Amino acid sequence: MSSRCIRGLVVAITTMIGPLLGILDADELFDMSAIRDHRTLDVTVTQPWHNVSGPVTTRQKLVTINVGEIWPGQQYRVPVRMVVPANKKAKGFHLTGSHSPKRLEQDARLTDLEQMLVEGGVGLVKTVVQEPRTFGLPELANEAERRFARTLNPQYKIQYWAWPVTLMRAVTLAYAETDHFQVGKVAMSGGSKNGASPSMAIIHDHRMTAVHASVSPIWDSPIRLYKRQAWDELDSASGKRGIFSGGHFGPSFHEAVLAAGHEWNALQRFAAQISDEVFISRNVDQLRKRNVEMLFHPGTHDMVAYDLVWGGIHHPGIPLYLGANTGHGKDGHPRLERDQQNKAAFLLSHFFPQQTLGKMLIPPQLSVKKLEDSVEVRVRFPKGSDAETGRIWWMENRANDGTPRYLSEPIPAGNSTSMSYKEEGESWVAKIAVGSQVKTLDVFSNHRKTISFKGVPFRTYLSSPYTRVNVSDD
Repeated sequence: MSSRCIRGLVVAITTMIGPLLGILDADELFDMSAIRDHRTLDVTVTQPWHNVSGPVTTRQKLVTINVGEIWPGQQYRVPVRMVVPANKKAKGFHLTGSHSPKRLEQDARLTDLEQMLVEGGVGLVKTVVQEPRTFGLPELANEAERRFARTLNPQYKIQYWAWPVTLMRAVTLAYAETDHFQVGKVAMSGGSKNGASPSMAIIHDHRMTAVHASVSPIWDSPIRLYKRQAWDELDSASGKRGIFSGGHFGPSFHEAVLAAGHEWNALQRFAAQISDEVFISRNVDQLRKRNVEMLFHPGTHDMVAYDLVWGGIHHPGIPLYLGANTGHGKDGHPRLERDQQNKAAFLLSHFFPQQTLGKMLIPPQLSVKKLEDSVEVRVRFPKGSDAETGRIWWMENRANDGTPRYLSEPIPAGNSTSMSYKEEGESWVAKIAVGSQVKTLDVFSNHRKTISFKGVPFRTYLSSPYTRVNVSDD
């Protein structure tokens, strides 16, 4: 029996008995041999390879592909546009999903960054990682949600299966175009669902080599794992919680699952069984062994990446840039680093390390010393990191992760200052005055380093771990 038939049988059985057992088939969520099989892509060519003129002349092709079956008989198809240099094969490519089918019908006009990538021999692969309702498939989206709530089978949930597989299948498509692509590095970037989907895909697909993701989940906090105490604290907070706060890897679905007849412990089992498949935090060691490069921009006030305090405690080594007061639809703090060019520097240094002067910063250590009426914050990078600046940010008595106040109350305009570099100890230092009413102090710092690519400077920033300090002795 073929792997596809076996998978279909498993899905069918899970559909029938899932509501009774609260089970899922996480171990078989992705059949990587099937995902890499270009013979099942069922490619329909919309625009064959053709030259596109511009500041950098390219060759481009537009197709639609079969991502796979969400359930037996239900194909999931998406368009993919491939872009390569005009006069040679692309070696590797930059993969993105933040496009609409309508927009992909037009030849790609390259951004300045994309021009540099293509000039250097790197391809571009653009596809659609979007809610199916946005491109005319509301019935598919609704049925997928109903099936997931009934069975807790993650393959029915678009965000757990269809989106990451879309990216993996796009890799398969590009590498099947052997006259236009040769195997190289595959870096992904994007925000929100296009930050979460590549973060999940890169865990499983070893052809992928780098991810730059913003405003998207990174780690498996107790809220995401449906730990009862964490949810009781979340529910006790005043105010209306958003649709993402408390969601495992995206919008919350607990109400629909409970309404379908499951108990709370089924949610906990689901989260426990699938989290290894989903979260960067559970895969850091294997990603580093593969030399995967990562950089995340979660935002400090984002409705999706709402658990900075927990992440700072448990995963201080995951590289982050924390744009103060940023998140979905937020403008940022008055002192926000508006000159930040992290994505461009990250991608250029990943694809062209020999042509890039300087390495991006790696996460530093942050320590806090309590004084009589202040705290001293000290940030230390590994020797030779060459951080150029330091700026600290803080909030007094910030509400708990995921609560309405956590998301809505910004870092005050005055709660930021430059840090001093101390040669002795090779660290960045700042003192923050605290009054008697302060019980907790949330702190983090941002540090600049300029990276040069072919003589062009790019200003990059990295943050120290987000840290909550208990100031009060109570």
